[in-house]
Order: sequence, then structure tokens, then C-alpha cells
Amino acid sequence: MPLVLGVRFTSVDLAMAVGAVVLLVVLLFLAAAETGLTRMSRAKALGLRELDRRGATSLVRLVSRPEEFINPLLLVVLVVQTAQIALTTLVAERLFGGVGVAVALVVNVVVVFVLAEAAPKTWAVQHGDRAALLTAGPVSAMTRVWPLRLVSRALIGLTNVILPGKGLKQGPFVSEEELLALADEAAEAESIEPEERALIQQIIEFGDTIVREVMVPRTDMVTVGADFRVADVMEVVLLNGYSRVPVCGEGIDDVVGVVYAKDLMRAERDDHEEAAVASLMRPAHPVPETKRVAELLREMQAEQFHMAIVIDEYGGTAGLVTLEDLIEELVGEIVDEYDVEDPRIEPLPGGDLRVNGRLPIDEANEVLDGSLPEGDWDTVGGLLFSKLGKVAVEGDSVDVDGYRLKADKVQGRRISRVRISRREAA
Repeated sequence: MPLVLGVRFTSVDLAMAVGAVVLLVVLLFLAAAETGLTRMSRAKALGLRELDRRGATSLVRLVSRPEEFINPLLLVVLVVQTAQIALTTLVAERLFGGVGVAVALVVNVVVVFVLAEAAPKTWAVQHGDRAALLTAGPVSAMTRVWPLRLVSRALIGLTNVILPGKGLKQGPFVSEEELLALADEAAEAESIEPEERALIQQIIEFGDTIVREVMVPRTDMVTVGADFRVADVMEVVLLNGYSRVPVCGEGIDDVVGVVYAKDLMRAERDDHEEAAVASLMRPAHPVPETKRVAELLREMQAEQFHMAIVIDEYGGTAGLVTLEDLIEELVGEIVDEYDVEDPRIEPLPGGDLRVNGRLPIDEANEVLDGSLPEGDWDTVGGLLFSKLGKVAVEGDSVDVDGYRLKADKVQGRRISRVRISRREAA
């Protein structure tokens, strides 16, 4: 056997050196696999499969259930790294003695970081599709090795015992803030349009919105009595441009049904103008004001109705909500030829804003880039009403968190328009 620095280099030393190099190559592959697979979305993997890319089928299976490959992959990376470091240290100690341990440590840190971490992961980031497709097959085969899966699950189970709660076995978790940050990055990189980014934000917020935040309040409801004639109700429908009107019994808290404009027109055509509207009404759909709009939307689609009566915690009528109100939460305001509304937000000279009293607090904060407080109120008018502590009259104002809110228009007891100005300017 040859001598290296006065030490005989045996076949065992050669085998360990070759093994260390092989393990280094395996680490390079595993690093590329880890980055490529974890950065791949299921939607993109499905697109690659539709293009008949090689390895796409395995890729879809992996990214559909990432918890099944992440834990075994990380375990293999740890084992290979440990074995490679041990072999390198043994060979270096054999060749250089005690100094060889320090040499092996420096070599491992530099070589492993550059060759087995930085280089493959950078390549995987720059060539995400190629990295994921190239590594999907071997990683998929690796996850089918039952001893590896058993050991990784056992270790994760031990982790969950030590740290109770949601463990790694349930896979990675992505928060709403992270999703919005990804959408922001995509918009900045011009991968998606700004309108698409706004729609993503509205979809995420849609899941947290409750009916009370989007309903038409009872003070704005247009209703008819159950004893009204068909001709009279038709006048109400034509005057307001509504296709559906709630029908009340003894009062607005006793909504007994909903009458449709097309039923009224059919009755008029059949010469039933004098009939009571109660004979034409259809069942009303009551919903609690705390119901999530996403659930209500699915319910409207399944049961095929377009209007629901919102009930408060005391059983009274809080307002009504329509399918259009729910869709507007996703796509923004929908204005038709019958809608006559004041602008929701109107800039004024000097930097002030005049807003609709029903403007939600979160929308006001987006426009102001401020932080108006949230509480038992949902709207800017509700905030002003709460802070005043009395029924407002035009001209009443309060100072809230650096802003002055002024009742610009009051209809009855309701604040319909609010003027917002910064306190310094005021």
C-alpha cells in the first residue's frame, strides 16, 4: 500500500474516502430534491403532468401529500451528513493524526456548505421545474421503503410527545400573511396582475367575513305588508328597482316571506291586481348575523335562493343580505342602472375624506393607511356613533387615534356620511 505523509494508506482508508465522496454526491442530490420539491405547488405539478413531462406523475403524488416525503427526506439527509462527516474525519485522523480532526472539520464545513448545500439549492431555485421533475422519482421510491417511513414517523411521534400540539407529521403550515406576501412578490415580479393580487386578498378575507358586515341594515330595508295588494307592491318594486321584496306580518321583526317581481308581473297579467301579496310570497330564509359569508354563499348555491333575512341574537330582524352582497365582497361594488348611491369614498381639498357611514373600518384603514380602532362596531359611522355616546346631529365630531371624525350628514338617527381629517390638519 502507498504511503501518504509517512502513514500507510490501506484499502480500508481508500474505501472510506470513496464512500465519503459518494455520500457527498448523494447530499448534493438530496439538497436539490429538498428545495425543488418543497417549492413546487400542486397546481404547477398538475400542469406539468398535463404536458406529459417525465416524472410529473410522481411529482403530483409527492406534493399532494408533502408530509409523506418531507420527514423521510430530512431523516435521510441527516443520516447521510453524519456518515459523510464520520468517514471524512476517520480518514483525516488516519493521515494527519490529531490535527486531522480539525482539518476534517474545516473541510467538511466548506465542502458540504458549498457543494452539498449552497450550489444544489441555488440551482434548484433557478431551475425549479427541472429540479422537482429530476428528483421526484427517486424520492418517491425512497418514501416507499417502509423501514424508513416507520423510523421517521416514530421520531416525529416522539417529537409530538415532547412538544405537544401540531407536529411535523401534519405537514407544513402556511399562514394567511405568508400567502399574501407571496402574492405581493408575484405582483412585484409581474407574474400576476395587481387586480389578481387584490382578488387573492379579497378571497382570503372572504373566509373571515360574517353576514353582519355585508348585510343591508334594517333601517335601509324596503318591505311590504302581507295584506298589500299586488298592484301596490308592484309600485314599490318599480319605484325601487328591486327583483325581490320581503313581506312582513305584524312588523319588520316578523318577516313571513319574500315576493318576487316576476310573480307580481305574472299576477298582473292574469288580472289579479287586487289579490293580497301573501298569496304570492315564497318562503323567507333566516340566517344568524354571525354566519360566515362563505358558508352562506354555498348554502345559497345549494338551495337556490338569492335573499336571506338576517336575524340578531334576540330573534329580531337585523337586516337582509343578497347574493349580490356576497359577490361584491369578492369582486368589489356592482352598480346597476337602479343603484343611486353616494360615493363610498370621496377625496376633498386639503386631504380630507368624505366617506359613506357604512364604509367598513378595514376598508377605511386601507385608504387612510391608518389604524382606526375596531370594536363592537363594523363601520365608520358605527365608530363615530359609539365614541359620541349619543344620537348624532350634523357637525358632531370626535378625535380618534390621530383622526377627527365629523358627522357630515345625518338621516334620522343614522350617520350616513362622515368627514375624516387628520387631527393635525384639524
